[in-house]
Amino acid sequence: MEDDKKYALKMVVDGKERNVTFEELALSNNLAQEALVRLLIDKKVFEPKELLEKMELVRKERYRVPEPDKS
Repeated sequence: MEDDKKYALKMVVDGKERNVTFEELALSNNLAQEALVRLLIDKKVFEPKELLEKMELVRKERYRVPEPDKS
């Protein structure tokens, strides 16, 4: 049943409404991100190794373990 799904957004294309699920939105974002990264690498804006290093830095910043409370 399509009505049981939760929708991320509603689009209107050519006057027709279309509901977009969170899964569809995530897959679309992933596709766009991968295409963008490939294009930037192909154009030699950065090297794949630089991307991996930056991803590791962001991972460490975003997912760091909080320090214990010293009070």
